[in-house]
Amino acid sequence: MDEAFTFIGVIGGNDVPPAVAAQAETVGREIARRGGTVVCGGMGGVMEAACKGATEAGGLTIGILPGDSRAQANPCVRIPIVTGIGYARNVAVVRTSQAVIAVDGSYGTLTEIAYALQAGIPVIGLGTWRVSLDDNDADAIHRAATPREAVEKAFALAGVTA
Repeated sequence: MDEAFTFIGVIGGNDVPPAVAAQAETVGREIARRGGTVVCGGMGGVMEAACKGATEAGGLTIGILPGDSRAQANPCVRIPIVTGIGYARNVAVVRTSQAVIAVDGSYGTLTEIAYALQAGIPVIGLGTWRVSLDDNDADAIHRAATPREAVEKAFALAGVTA
């Protein structure tokens, strides 16, 4: 299938410290710089920062919203998708994405990581959860030390050459 767009999910907490927001903004900027589209939950924190970076770099952003109104979207979401399904929208965020970058995160982020891993969608972690079974050292998340490395891995694991 010829992909007209590369959809990279960016997931993370809604209330984050400035350093995490700066990382997410760089992630969004790098995705846009490579011609990708940011897919996120459309709210604040990591989602808003990633959308800000992407739009400032001329990229496209999609926010899959939990509620019933486009007004919930952060100001940098260009395509708001209103679902009215609450946290269940996390599945749509993940399944729309060809790879997912988890920046920091809370329990909602953990559910998105689990959905992605279950669906075989690569997850790249930037200061986020570790996922292993029975304290096994094997972590199912591809680790990145910098936002740029996270985006490089996301595009590579999504099968996109940039």
